[in-house]
Amino acid sequence: MSVPVSDDRFAAFRHSSYTRFFFCRFLAAFAIQIVSVAVGWQMYDVTGNALYLGLIGLFQFLPSLLLILVTGTVADRYNRRAIVAGCLLLGCLCTGALLGLTVTGTFSPWPVFAILIVFGIERAFMGPAVQSLAPNLVPEHALPNAVAWNSSSWQTASILGPVAGGLLYGASATAAYSVALAFMLAAAVLIISIPKPNQQRSASKAVNLSTILAGFRFIWGEKVVLGAISLDLFAVLLGGAVALMPVFARDILELGPWGLGLLRAAPGIGAIVVAVLLAAYPIKHHAGTFMFVGVALFGIGTVVFGLSQTVWLSIGALMLMGASDMISVYVRESLIMLWTPDEVRGRVNAVNMVFVGASNELGEFRAGTMAHLIGAVPAVVIGGFGTLAVAVIWAMGFPKLRKIDSLDAPSDR
Repeated sequence: MSVPVSDDRFAAFRHSSYTRFFFCRFLAAFAIQIVSVAVGWQMYDVTGNALYLGLIGLFQFLPSLLLILVTGTVADRYNRRAIVAGCLLLGCLCTGALLGLTVTGTFSPWPVFAILIVFGIERAFMGPAVQSLAPNLVPEHALPNAVAWNSSSWQTASILGPVAGGLLYGASATAAYSVALAFMLAAAVLIISIPKPNQQRSASKAVNLSTILAGFRFIWGEKVVLGAISLDLFAVLLGGAVALMPVFARDILELGPWGLGLLRAAPGIGAIVVAVLLAAYPIKHHAGTFMFVGVALFGIGTVVFGLSQTVWLSIGALMLMGASDMISVYVRESLIMLWTPDEVRGRVNAVNMVFVGASNELGEFRAGTMAHLIGAVPAVVIGGFGTLAVAVIWAMGFPKLRKIDSLDAPSDR
């Protein structure tokens, strides 16, 4: 029997374990954003070579791709809270190592890349565990509320973190890494303080190829989950315009560096507004339709941004992109959590995270390559229309996903 979604806008926070989890995620995400900004700026200061900036992202993404068959299995077989705690402590060591290189004046590309690979491994294991832990901390009726608050915390960290990282780095790289280390330590303490949650796992079963591939098998067999994950993959792959924002800020809108900051912040602002609204007024009916409308609006916003030569219109389009993306993220993440049995949730989330990472990385590559060949404006506009096409094709190809009404677990689970 399905459980109705809670009307309480703070339903998730009625559970102390989730409250600690929420602030743990926020502090960890904030710290990661500070480190990301500091490493990028410091690497460019030291080398003056933009190629190294691309390698920073690549070295952090590759572990998730290479370890996809391992990380989800670990999250399903072992204590997720302990995995998150261990990953945060490893993140503390990595941040401390960057701080040490900075203090000793030995910051150079390859030692940093080695640290970032370890960071990538930490994030590869932490991602499926932390995504799968939230459903173990709140009852089913409060899960959509938890998803909304999780998204708002991440979006807030993604806006404030880079700003804080830039300000701290302006004072000194040492200050940036020190604050990030303090935040990450605080996050580790919070997750350790959470009582051991209930988790459905069967550690007694032997690990074999069948158990490792269970996440892929479940996604392929459950068309609602397959449709939700693949919709995001192709929509972001075609619609991503983040990589080209410097081109629009400098050459099209003629804003300069401060304008680039406004453009980068605009999607996050739109997303936060919608996330807070969804936490207060959750989607109760026509959830599948809302998701497809969100993807379509993301495509429309992308087209408008690509064609705009007016600052306020460009910022408004980016805010629409962030707001509409939050609607689709809210529905998609809720469906993945609710439609996935707990015993395979880690493996499914591992696949989902790699798909999301791949769509972002390959989306930026797609946008950059097309911009090089045909120009930035056509690259963004064509991508926006491509996202619209994906919304229509997936709506027809996955009717069960389109017709989902409420964000409840299926009655047979």
